[in-house]
Amino acid sequence: MKKRKNVVNPEIEKFINDTIEQVKSDSTASLTDKMKILDRALKWEAIKLKAEDDAWGSGFLGNEEEEEG
Repeated sequence: MKKRKNVVNPEIEKFINDTIEQVKSDSTASLTDKMKILDRALKWEAIKLKAEDDAWGSGFLGNEEEEEG
């Protein structure tokens, strides 16, 4: 599986990392707030993995419907 390079915007990566650190150290942040930040970080990781994979989304260009009929 071929991987693309430099698909991650470093500003977004830094913002997410900074936000995680702020929420982790905030004693007044609720567990819900902390889990929301964690969920967003996990979603960002999933987006990065998809963006790095050249095969992701390539199935949309196929002619499967024409071949079946």
